[in-house]
Amino acid sequence: MKFRSLLALLFALTATASFAQSAADLGAGRQHRKASEWPLKPTATEAQAAQLSARFLTRFHYDAKPLDNAMSERIYKAYFKLLDGEKVFFTQQDMDKFAPLKTKFDDAIWNEDLSGPFSVFNLYVQRAVERMTYARSLLQKGFNFSGDETYNFDRKHAAWPKDQAAIDALWRKRTMNDWLRLKLAGKDDAEIRKTLDKRYTGYIERVKQLDSEDAFQTFMTAYAETTDPHTDYLSPRAAENFDISMKLSLEGIGAVLQARDDYTQIRELVPGGPAAKSGKIHVGDRIVGVGQGPTGPITDVIGWRLDDVVNRIRGKKNTTLRLEILPAETGLDGKHEVVTLVRKKVSIEEQAAKKKIIDIKDGGVSRKIGVIELPSFYSDFGARSKGDKNFKSATRDVAKLIGELKLAGVQGIIMDLRNNGGGSLSEADSMTGLFIDKGPVVQVRDANGHVEVQGDDHPGMAWSGPLAVLVNRGSASASEIFTAAIQDYHRGLIIGEPTFGKGTVQNLIDLDRFGQTGGEKPQYGDLKMTIAEFFRINGGSTQLKGVTPDIEYPKNGDEKEFGESTYDNALPWTQITPAKYRPVANLNAYLPQLLRMHDARVAKSPAWKLMLDELAQYKKMRAKTSTSLNFATREAERKQLDAIQAAFRARQKAIDGSDSLLKDEDSSLDDGLNPNERSLKSELKEEKDAKKAKDVELDETAHILFDAIGMIKANPTLAAEVLPYGGKYSAALAVAKPEASAKSKSSDAAAPAGH
Repeated sequence: MKFRSLLALLFALTATASFAQSAADLGAGRQHRKASEWPLKPTATEAQAAQLSARFLTRFHYDAKPLDNAMSERIYKAYFKLLDGEKVFFTQQDMDKFAPLKTKFDDAIWNEDLSGPFSVFNLYVQRAVERMTYARSLLQKGFNFSGDETYNFDRKHAAWPKDQAAIDALWRKRTMNDWLRLKLAGKDDAEIRKTLDKRYTGYIERVKQLDSEDAFQTFMTAYAETTDPHTDYLSPRAAENFDISMKLSLEGIGAVLQARDDYTQIRELVPGGPAAKSGKIHVGDRIVGVGQGPTGPITDVIGWRLDDVVNRIRGKKNTTLRLEILPAETGLDGKHEVVTLVRKKVSIEEQAAKKKIIDIKDGGVSRKIGVIELPSFYSDFGARSKGDKNFKSATRDVAKLIGELKLAGVQGIIMDLRNNGGGSLSEADSMTGLFIDKGPVVQVRDANGHVEVQGDDHPGMAWSGPLAVLVNRGSASASEIFTAAIQDYHRGLIIGEPTFGKGTVQNLIDLDRFGQTGGEKPQYGDLKMTIAEFFRINGGSTQLKGVTPDIEYPKNGDEKEFGESTYDNALPWTQITPAKYRPVANLNAYLPQLLRMHDARVAKSPAWKLMLDELAQYKKMRAKTSTSLNFATREAERKQLDAIQAAFRARQKAIDGSDSLLKDEDSSLDDGLNPNERSLKSELKEEKDAKKAKDVELDETAHILFDAIGMIKANPTLAAEVLPYGGKYSAALAVAKPEASAKSKSSDAAAPAGH
């Protein structure tokens, strides 16, 4: 874990749960515009989409379950967990009134009558506004922080507040804690009152903008995820964003936007995009109006929801739009500028595979280790199906990067799959083919029990030298397919933390293809449904268990809250008959010695010891479920944390001479602010510093590969055992041009079996 990012997590935990988080989550990325009409009512299209989804889920899901009273009770529980998981909006009295709905949600879906679920959502909005209005009323009086009260901020397992008095008492403590955080950060009462009133007012405005689509999306998410953790319903807008994330491209202006106060602000410009190339739009600029075409009227978008602004800016390539901009350097009364742009296809390269080289020097020997960081297994299925020879593909990109690393003379490659949540199953299959000659990669079992073996049929490898795969708890699904295959073949060393444990395959179903016809085509959205389970070629499953690394790094403690095993409706682990395959090497021949060398090195490493101490402190903070509301107590705790943090910074400077952290010693302390309340400049600086922070785990992985290469070079007999296919391709250890097979492999992405 990177030093600075861990510190940020560590000291952010002192902030406790954010105020009105459920409302903020549901309205994430939204800003106010004209208020929705209340009460919210479901549309006929939404009711039809719900029933159509149920038909698929009850007939074609991998573990299909009837939509009956028993399922209704599970949906009911999941729905309230999504709306009010911390139990801070509804009271037990509210829950008693809703109790009759427990066995009615199945009927609501089958009968296309969603009035019951919507009545719950409408009361949620009402209660959220009431609770935050009450919090605002408390600000005028202020608080006494000399008592011995305690605020229990972890309410996942708490009971519902009994009545109005109980929930008022809870919100008084929540508001009191928000005030205390700002007070500890040095704010005076007037500034605190202004900050919190603005915060709570903003929550009220956003929650009032929740509309029918929000209510329907939340209810359908509850139903889909009750079926299994990875089945999901995607509204039309969510489906569009999912498609963008898979193909890493869109048609627009090439700008990352965010909502801040009443404005839509430019957070980032995509290199080469229309906005960046214009030279007239800059980070921090605020969009106050959008006009279509070269002469169309400009619509004022101040106060609009972010997704509505984005929807107006996106459009077909080669079409024109005009943006009315309030430049970053001017005040709110500054002069507006109008910029004309032509939409183009924009590639999101920031989320694509990237490479770098780590130079390791040890004992007078220097070696170059290549690193390929892969955020996801992406693929533009639409472009490929249309015959586009340049379709976006993770496999193609990785093959290209391997060729570049070989030209640079690397002697080993690390595939960094940390926090890679998966993507295309076919990309995991074809990418494995870059590192093996040919053979099975994964077994897929459908709902009927039929098992299909998928694999690489093309001979040759893009990279045949020493390989390591770096993973953590966030490595899931397609990442686990790739990692498991590399491990089963003994093709490379698996290093890091045990992975997520997702062993299921989802397929995306366009519900509009099966909806009612006639008149204007309805927009039903997509259903991401589990259709199969994948198995390792050794017959085992990654479901629940994930992939256990050959060399394990310390766990960060999140496994109790994050991973397949944390879902109460996850499919059980099972196994099937192994596929016909043979390991291409025997890494056990040098794994024990590599482990000993790793253990000896980290035992003497100040950077590794610092990481362990940070993790220990992080786990300690994560274990807290309550905090004192006494100023003196909290001030003492803050000073103690400040001392710990200062010690960490000093140790870091002693390790690598870095003094940037020392100059920013206040930046990691809790400032009492929510993310959108800080300046954009400070947010961007923090992200930049995090990217520059020392990556201890990646450095150690490079050292392990350095050791492996040294052992291979020193012992030809060992080399024949641990290199693939008996060292047939051992020339990979020398500087070489990209192998011809890399090109053929890069275009060998299989059809999209699932995501």
